[in-house]
Amino acid sequence: MNKSMFGHLSLLAANLIYSINYSIAKDVLDKYIQPSGFILLRVVGAGILYWITAFFIPGQRIDKEDRFRLFLCGIFGIAINQLLFFKGLSITTPINASIMMVCTPILVLIMGYISLSERFSLIRITGVFIGLAGAVYLILSSSGKGNFGTVNWGDLFVLINACSWGLYLILVKPLMQKYHTITVIKWVFLVGFFMVLPFGFNELQDVKWANFPQYALWEVVFVVFLSTYLAYILNTYALKSLSPTIAGTYIYLQPLLTALFAVIVGQDNIDYIKIISTLLIFTGVYLTSINTVKPLEIKEKQ
Repeated sequence: MNKSMFGHLSLLAANLIYSINYSIAKDVLDKYIQPSGFILLRVVGAGILYWITAFFIPGQRIDKEDRFRLFLCGIFGIAINQLLFFKGLSITTPINASIMMVCTPILVLIMGYISLSERFSLIRITGVFIGLAGAVYLILSSSGKGNFGTVNWGDLFVLINACSWGLYLILVKPLMQKYHTITVIKWVFLVGFFMVLPFGFNELQDVKWANFPQYALWEVVFVVFLSTYLAYILNTYALKSLSPTIAGTYIYLQPLLTALFAVIVGQDNIDYIKIISTLLIFTGVYLTSINTVKPLEIKEKQ
């Protein structure tokens, strides 16, 4: 089996983990741990694993000119991203959250345009508006309860989380080209830890670990080890043999896989609002992915 096939299998495994994570994390959030406390536990657990892994790779020192960018990556890639994702997931459904995350390619395109690394065409502009229309429709449909115009804050928080993640991808790209992946992510998680600590400390202290059933403990392990630590490594490995564009297309699997798992375990249901929103967002993502113009060239310091 060649490296390309291993890359595709890695991406498939990572997105399967992400898809299951919506329901797994939702179950823990509903019953045992509050959102910010869970994020603090997630950041501490995965951060320790990354720092342990760092002992097995050559050491690298972060240059002074890169430290502020690394600090911003910790804010947008860990603190804002994860805090809002789990807060949103705690008050919305797994399927809604996964639909919101498919907006990420559209948001990355918008941020790329703002940072002058992308150019818009008429087709891409149309795609942006169609995709965002799907997101707004889902947010204002109050999870299908018939109260159109009532903001679903859970969906809105997940959408803001997707914006934060998109900005993180843009910020971290030069660092990934300059340093080893583990070197970057261990520092990103350390910065994120100090940002998350004030929000999650009290909530994590309130957790009654003695009341945790065994299955809930395994769900926590799944979130910390599989959906945080391992999934990131799988994505990184895949990028060694596949392009970022190919890797990005695998996010389209998440709503389908999330819906199947959530319906099987009885956590969610599929209705016409989810279907319409998904079709609009997928159409928007497809149109924005059509490369009808050449990207602007940005010289990066090596």
